[in-house]
This record gives sequence, structure tokens and C-alpha cells, in this order.
Amino acid sequence: MAGTKRQQAIRRALRALAPGIPLVDAEAVLTLAERRHMKELPPSTALWLSLGSHIRHVHTDYERLLAEGYERDAARFFVADETDAVLTGWGCQRSVSDGEDTEAI
Repeated sequence: MAGTKRQQAIRRALRALAPGIPLVDAEAVLTLAERRHMKELPPSTALWLSLGSHIRHVHTDYERLLAEGYERDAARFFVADETDAVLTGWGCQRSVSDGEDTEAI
């Protein structure tokens, strides 16, 4: 597996956390997790935050809710079930509804 140790750790974390993620989504999540402002976080945390962010922005109505004037926290609340449904579909055992933070991105 090519890449830095951190990149390898992030890829391993993604395979373990969401084994059924489609390749196009996996690539986008990995790109987010490897961004400069994520470097200070442990790889698994960077991955979790990136996964939640990607799903929110790409697979839910989050952007529409923001455009309609909802505050960020309210929009996140309203898309939590959709986000969890995508996570479950990708084989993920974690949930944003469990109060786990998906802040930072």
C-alpha cells in the first residue's frame, strides 16, 4: 500500500469503519481526511469527521437546509437519520445520532 503511514492508517480506518463504501465516496472521504487542517487529529478521528461531512454534504438535504436559512446545528439535526442510513448501508457500526461529534469540517 503506497502513501505515508498516516495515509495508510486513514485507509485502514476507512476499510474497517465503512467496508461497503463505494469507491467514488471513499476517494472523496480520503481526500477530506488528508487535508492540512486534519493533520493534528488521529487518523481515525480525521476519517470519522470526513466521513460524516462527506455524507452530510453529498447524500442528504444538508446543503438545501443551510440555503433555506437553517443554522448549521439545526440542519445537522434534521439530516442525522439520513446520515445514519448511509453509514448503515456502508456497513458502519457507528452513528452520528449517538451524539458522536462530526464537527471540524
